Amino acid sequence: MPIPAFPPTAYALTRALPGVPFADAVTRTRAALAGQGFGVLTEIDIRATLKAKLGAEVRDYVILGACNPALAHRALSEEPGVGLLLPCNVVVSADDDGGAIVAAVDPLALFGVVGSPGMEGLAGEVRERPVLALDAVVGDHPLGLSCTQTFGHSVEG
Repeated sequence: MPIPAFPPTAYALTRALPGVPFADAVTRTRAALAGQGFGVLTEIDIRATLKAKLGAEVRDYVILGACNPALAHRALSEEPGVGLLLPCNVVVSADDDGGAIVAAVDPLALFGVVGSPGMEGLAGEVRERPVLALDAVVGDHPLGLSCTQTFGHSVEG
């Protein structure tokens, strides 16, 4: 069964990269994350893994485990169990038209499961970083300082 195109979700910040090849999208995403203080701790090549383990042919799809050490330290200091939700995942996927989709987990949705009042404010602050990184990936502004459309959801940058 093929992996369908990445859908819009309530728990992801998503950007379309029409006409941007998958490999270029991965490179741009890594650079944009680094520009916001995120290191990529893990990289899971879903296509290669499913091919090796199941013989399945699927679209290019990579999961990057991104972490901003300063923000992770603050979150863990507030709520030690939040480590179960780290690192923050960023998906780069080929789309059906030769371009790519980049999506990051929305910290507001992710940290909302924690239920700690202190995490709500931090989640809002943390959310700014992936939004700026995603805006930089699509090239809305050299510094990623603008708004973009995300499958019908306006996201403030």
